[in-house]
Amino acid sequence: MSPVLAGVLQLLALVAALALAHIPLGNHMAKVYSSGTHWRVERWIYKGIGADPDAEMRWPAYLRGVLAFSVVGVLFLYLLQRLQGVLPGSLGFASIDPDQAFNTAVSFVTNTNWQSYYGEQAMGHVVQTAGLAVQNFVSAAVGIAVCIALVRGFSRSRTGGLGNSWADLVRGVVRVLIPLAAVGAVVLVACGTIQNFSGIHEVGQFMGGTQEWNGGAVASQEAIKELGTNGGGYFNANSSHPFENPTPFTNLFEIFLILLIPFSLTRTFGVMTGSVRQGYAILATMATIWIGFVALMMWTEFAHNGPAPDIAGASMEGKEVRFGVGGSSIFAVSTTLTSTGAVNSFHSSFTGLGGGITMLGMMLGEIAPGGVGSGLYGMLIMAVIAVFIAGLMVGRTPEYLGRKIGTREIKFAACYILVTPALVLAFTAAAMALPTPGDSMTNDGAHGFSEILYAYTSASNNNGSAFAGLNADTQWFNTTLGLAMLLGRFLPMVFVLALAGSLAGQKPVPVTAGTLRTEKPLFTGLLVGAILIITGLTYFPALALGPLAEGLAA
Repeated sequence: MSPVLAGVLQLLALVAALALAHIPLGNHMAKVYSSGTHWRVERWIYKGIGADPDAEMRWPAYLRGVLAFSVVGVLFLYLLQRLQGVLPGSLGFASIDPDQAFNTAVSFVTNTNWQSYYGEQAMGHVVQTAGLAVQNFVSAAVGIAVCIALVRGFSRSRTGGLGNSWADLVRGVVRVLIPLAAVGAVVLVACGTIQNFSGIHEVGQFMGGTQEWNGGAVASQEAIKELGTNGGGYFNANSSHPFENPTPFTNLFEIFLILLIPFSLTRTFGVMTGSVRQGYAILATMATIWIGFVALMMWTEFAHNGPAPDIAGASMEGKEVRFGVGGSSIFAVSTTLTSTGAVNSFHSSFTGLGGGITMLGMMLGEIAPGGVGSGLYGMLIMAVIAVFIAGLMVGRTPEYLGRKIGTREIKFAACYILVTPALVLAFTAAAMALPTPGDSMTNDGAHGFSEILYAYTSASNNNGSAFAGLNADTQWFNTTLGLAMLLGRFLPMVFVLALAGSLAGQKPVPVTAGTLRTEKPLFTGLLVGAILIITGLTYFPALALGPLAEGLAA
């Protein structure tokens, strides 16, 4: 079987699996977040934290709940790392330095999972399981909760209530993430992913020295790492490591976990708003961009540009032979079009244009299908922008799902789409202008610029993947990337929840002959075009200096 055909068959199998899971999982999540009952274990949690799960919250209160929960998470994880040296199960590892502990705490709480350390050489079992793995669950639950609040904004009328942030967080963990992650972990263990608490042990000689490995609860963390679009690896090699991702089947299964909840949430959106066809329109937009990016990535990586790719049959540098170009391309596109950041190949070793595709996926705002929760609310923001543009074209007040998109709503949407580009470009410019950050670049020229541009794009969009060439374990990068992750996660949430509150307070307007039918293919095309044009206009100069210059010079 040719490598190209193998890649296409993997893509078709993945699409089929996602299609089978779409309706049942989407309906289940709609039921979870619409339920008026609380499980016994949930009531215990509410009692322990002193929360009233039945109290309706307006958007400022909902935001305070999310922020307070996240601040506690950052402080707890920071202290856990700083105390690692005196904790049991540390495997003899020292406590983490303050700047790196700050960066890692922010990274995992913001669902970014950027890692400026070697996992198997820095973090012991306690930090990995009680700290990082826990945040993999709760940070994903935060994203879903904010998304559900926006969906309620579209489905409710004449009320400022968006639900209860504590109830949404707890239900997301207990009823959605834990059951799915448990099943995923069992599948991974059955296929060879390790799951233990063994210490460091020698496995043989390597280049004249002793090679050592440590075990860990890898399968359980790997499952939620992908399912919650987190991405932080137990080992530095991430999902290219055979302990995390041993076979081509587990590779495809991990991609399935990455895409499962973001694609299924479109069904949840359709059910909760009372219009399943609106959910399918959003799904079609996401799928069009995702499949288009996968096809483009395969084309660039299977191209034979140079003697080495000609001999190998494709651009195999930096890719695992277990997965090949097809499996690596699908993984790279899926992880950068979501907020996952897991990698099974080195994105820095992709072709110039291939590396640019991974960056562009993040620059779109990771909305196709995007992160768990954040992908859908980002896409709905773009839908608001699209109907506003359409309204300007025909000279009438734009409407979406029976809500008028007025001055207040479009200001919130505009602020949302401006936050991350401002962070990416400002931090990249500062790093390139100052003398010290440039010392961290492995390469010079266009590829070196891409290393820094990729780092801040990844951090600001809460992705977490790296271009595998930049030494980010410095005070400058640990601090600035940490700030980019914090601002890139929580500033957009402010505007999302403010928009949700504004929409929930409106009275629905009736559909008329002049209403733009947002469930039709015409709107899907308009939405795809708006996303690509807005992103292109924003980032084209930066892309031209990095991956485009490198790709055209090849």
